[in-house]
Amino acid sequence: MISFDYLTLKAFCEENKDFFVGARLQKIQQPTRRDFVFSIRGTETRKLYINIDPQVFHICFLNDDSYAKRNIIIPKQPPMFCMLLRKYLEGFRITEVKVPPYERIFEIYFESYNELNEKIKLCLAIELMGKHSNIILYNCDTNTIIGCAHNVGPEKSKDRELAGGFPYNYPPKQNKSDFLRYFGEVHYNLLNDDFMGFSKAFQTQLENNKICLDKIKDYLELKSEIKPALNEKEFSIYSELIDYHTLVNSVNDMIDNYFSNQQENILKRAIKLKLKNIVYPQYKKQKTLTEKLSAQLSKKDNASKYKKYADLIVSNLYNNSDYINEIQVFDWENNKDIKIPLDEKLTLKENSQKYYQLYSKSKNSKEKIIKLKEEAIINEQYFKDILFSIENSNSLKELFEIMDECEDLGFIKKDINKPKTKDINIENIEINGFKVYIGKNNKQNDLIISKISSPDDIWFHIQNNSGSHILLKIFNNKQPDEKTIYECCKLAKKYSSASNDTKAGVIYTKRKYIKKPPKANLGYVIYKNEKEIVVLQAVKT
Repeated sequence: MISFDYLTLKAFCEENKDFFVGARLQKIQQPTRRDFVFSIRGTETRKLYINIDPQVFHICFLNDDSYAKRNIIIPKQPPMFCMLLRKYLEGFRITEVKVPPYERIFEIYFESYNELNEKIKLCLAIELMGKHSNIILYNCDTNTIIGCAHNVGPEKSKDRELAGGFPYNYPPKQNKSDFLRYFGEVHYNLLNDDFMGFSKAFQTQLENNKICLDKIKDYLELKSEIKPALNEKEFSIYSELIDYHTLVNSVNDMIDNYFSNQQENILKRAIKLKLKNIVYPQYKKQKTLTEKLSAQLSKKDNASKYKKYADLIVSNLYNNSDYINEIQVFDWENNKDIKIPLDEKLTLKENSQKYYQLYSKSKNSKEKIIKLKEEAIINEQYFKDILFSIENSNSLKELFEIMDECEDLGFIKKDINKPKTKDINIENIEINGFKVYIGKNNKQNDLIISKISSPDDIWFHIQNNSGSHILLKIFNNKQPDEKTIYECCKLAKKYSSASNDTKAGVIYTKRKYIKKPPKANLGYVIYKNEKEIVVLQAVKT
């Protein structure tokens, strides 16, 4: 990921200057302490997004898609700085926007009024400078700060304190030269260290393309034709500086697309980590329980021995006396005499009853352990499936569906600010004229079985592994051929924990042979009349 630099900010300002001037700031929202959404009405209404997070600081106009990617949630109670901005800026006209030379500061000037209804000029300085990023509102007439997103005291900066009542000054000048006045040899690896206006990413792009001195100056002055472009790792307002790029319509779209993708990835990683930390202990707990119960079952089973002792005592009641500490009887099964220990305080009949009770208790205990083990195995697989879904989720929506499931289980507290996932959209593709649904998590898998499927549809799942439920829809009694069945099996293997195995078994059966037991976990089903196909992975040459 590369940082938002001066040249990009300057290009953004030049591109959108005409829209800003004369427009009015209608609405101010602050989703978090580090990002802001301004609704600005000019020739049209746009949403200006400002982010001062040290990782992804930038400014751009939003579209619906990038708004969703950033998972912007407006709190019910606005923060204090947001309320201050609303007081001074909402409803007022923008008179000017500019970027000071070689500074990553976007200045928006407003025509406003003070408490005495006197016209005043205010400036909102959006400083996009890494960990020092900030938003400062100050009075241009008195050069006095009204408020900051983050106050900076003397313990943080001796040169530049930022807080209400202090004078506003630009950041201290760096000990760097102006490249436009330089006429020597280009040392690409020193551009960022010696000259203003060069980010490390821009320096690397120039070095990789061996750009000459005059051309670099044209870039800095925005004299070269601007062709915004980006790829997964970087962006540039000059497409010729990056490889394997995609051209975009505007500088704003370039910024918006790049940083919305980065923010989405950061958010996905954070949610995945959170969910894993919740689900993995549950999986480990069930796995440990399964191992303990298996160990108990593997111990010597005494139930049959107790029953044999009781039967032999009963058959020898009249050959022996009561109140003895042992009895010697003939074991017909093993064809030998054995000694049975007795309680000398009890009669023979009472000893036999005691052994029958031990037999009954041992038998019931074994049955209970078997049942508990079966439940533990099901729960272990259930949490394993959730972990698989977390790891393989590609969108925030899928992760929120898993989070909903964890909330329903009571593992995490319900988040009222989290987007609702009532409408679950399940991916579907077409294979040889048939519609095929792919469930990406337990909620989607459950919906496929309970709502989408019909009795004659064909259900696919990887054998003995975590994976997606694949559903082949059957319309007008049209039956799929072997090739279509095999393609669905390949799909079941692809979306499973066995995706990288050289071969894996995939089971399939008709939907009418699938049943979800009462009170079963989400996505859990039992089936019959299944068939199996082994899917082989193509060997790369």
